[in-house]
Formats: sequence, C-alpha cells, structure tokens
Amino acid sequence: MRKSTTIWGVASLLIAVIFVFSSCNSGAKQNQKAETIQIEKEEVESEVREFVYPLPTSYEIVEMLNKIEAAYIFDLSNNPANASKYITEKQQAINLGVYGGDLSYASTYNQKQETIDFIDASRKMLEGLDLEAAVSEDLPEQVEANENNKEALVELITDSFYDTYDFLHKNNRAPVSALVMTGAWVEGLYIATHISDKTFNSKEMVEIVLKQKEPLVKLMEILNGYKEDQAIAETIQDLSKMAAIYAEIESTAITQEQMVKIAEESMVIRNKFVAVE
Repeated sequence: MRKSTTIWGVASLLIAVIFVFSSCNSGAKQNQKAETIQIEKEEVESEVREFVYPLPTSYEIVEMLNKIEAAYIFDLSNNPANASKYITEKQQAINLGVYGGDLSYASTYNQKQETIDFIDASRKMLEGLDLEAAVSEDLPEQVEANENNKEALVELITDSFYDTYDFLHKNNRAPVSALVMTGAWVEGLYIATHISDKTFNSKEMVEIVLKQKEPLVKLMEILNGYKEDQAIAETIQDLSKMAAIYAEIESTAITQEQMVKIAEESMVIRNKFVAVE
C-alpha cells in the first residue's frame, strides 16, 4: 500500500509577539473571508440544485483509497464494452451508477484513456434513460480539456452526479435516481474491498469499509420510500443480506470475519448488477 522560532532578547520577543498577533488577526480575517465565500458558494449551489445528493459520492470513496496509495487495478471496473448490452431501465440506471463509480476511480488515479472510456459508457446509459439533458452536452470535451488537471476533472465528474440526481427528481423520476445511487454505492464498496488482497490487514482500508455503514442505512431508507416500484423492490432484496451484515457491525469496530463477508457479498451484488445476457 502506497500511499522554531528562536528568540534573541526582549526586543525580539516583543517583535515576535506583535508579529504573531498581527498574523492571527490577518489569518482570522482570511478564514472569515474563506468561510463567507464557502457559504455563498453553498447558497448558490442550493439555489441551482433543488435536490441535494444524499450520499457520499463514489469519488469520496476512491479518493480515500488514492490517499493511502492503493494501486489502480485496470480490470477491476465494469467493462465499458458492456454498456451497449444493458437494455432495461433498471440495468441502465444501476450501471449508470456503476460506471459513475468507475469514472471516479479512473479520474482520481489520473487514468486518461479509462476516464474517456467511462465517460462514453456513461453517455450510453444517459441516452438509454433519456437523460442527455441532465448533464452538460460538452462534458466529454471538458473532461478531455482538463485531463491533466485532477481537481477540475473531479469537480466536473462530481457535478455530473449532482446534476443527474437533481434532474431526475425535478422530472419525477426519483426511483431511477435511487437505482443510480445504488449502483454507484455498490461499485465504490466493491472497489474498496477488492483493490488489494491486503485489504483486511490495512487499518485505513478497514476504516473505509466501516464508514460505509451509515451511507447504506441512508440508501436503504431511500429505496424503501419507493418499494412499490418493482425494480426498487428487487434492489432492496439484492441489498438485504449486505444490510444485515452491516447491522451487526458496531460503528467503531469490525472483525475480519465481517470484512470477509462484506467483500464476498459486495462481489455477489456487483456481479449481478453488471451481468449481461
């Protein structure tokens, strides 16, 4: 896994005190200004997006993996070539989420060609779901133009998550958005538990998996709100065993046996989600 200040006399002391005091005042003003800018930014975003994405995005999961220097595994993601094989609304919605997770994974690790491939796969899912209007038409061009700017790239991709979620809710397609979120969450967990055979021996990796308990609880609450929808009901059933495993886990501790169960179940669910006929 990869990833004094010397005082020479009273005069100097006074100068140092004055300097520190001035710096603190300046820092406080800068912090206050930064907080104001952040609040204004959040207010603008809340005005633009009526519906706020309720879970951590896949990017947040894979960024944690990147920070602890976990390697990029090329064949871990869903094959972009499968995109044209997903026909039903449920398949397309779930795999829009899956490919979103893979896109976050590739872009976070600066994998340029893979990022483009997952943009294309995601576009096919958007077209199949009649969601082209949900994201910027020139997103592929923007991604390509920023391929060497990780921060800008991540912002573009994360915004596409938020925009799609907002669009679906504004157009009374909340069940579809729940399926997209499910695909993204499952893919993020799958990547986290299969990125290395040393996952169970890494404190950081264990913490990443443990932190997925609360998002899963939230996700199940969201899905249960639309359980009259057949696709949602099936998805709840798909996640029921995973929910039961996490329900037995304390919020601050997890055993190796539980880690193994989560890894195994994430593979079962994920393989079912990405399967093609």
